[in-house]
Amino acid sequence: MLDTIKSFFEQNIHPEQEEDLDHQLKLATAALLIEMMQQDHKIREVERETVRDTLQKEFDLTTEETDELFRLAAEEADDAVDYHQFTSLIARHCSQEQKIKVVEYLWRIAYSDRHLDALEEHMIRRLADLIYVSHRDFIQTRHKVEEDLQIGNH
Repeated sequence: MLDTIKSFFEQNIHPEQEEDLDHQLKLATAALLIEMMQQDHKIREVERETVRDTLQKEFDLTTEETDELFRLAAEEADDAVDYHQFTSLIARHCSQEQKIKVVEYLWRIAYSDRHLDALEEHMIRRLADLIYVSHRDFIQTRHKVEEDLQIGNH
């Protein structure tokens, strides 16, 4: 991923420490959500709020962790991306239901500004593939989010 974010996660993610696995999975997912927010190169306040709320409520990250992730992501927004470190952790250690939930979070961030950019859709498809979410679940999750947000893009 982005070099400074990668360093942050290397300091916080240690797959061999089983007691921290849940927290590591949350941090890996958080990295993907922040990247999702940046996909269309137009970070809107509603996207930022959606990511922040998801990170703090769903992943129980501290305010400091959330702030640090946002700071690092903003500094490195234009660098190359490597998702393997994060997607492989999710693919190996999450249940299918949890993986589908990650895809749902990604759709919610993509749709938070009420517009789906082609880059956002492409990223979600790629990440869904990397964490072994079927095309059927990818589509069903998209429709669920569209219905929840009352978006008529079926």
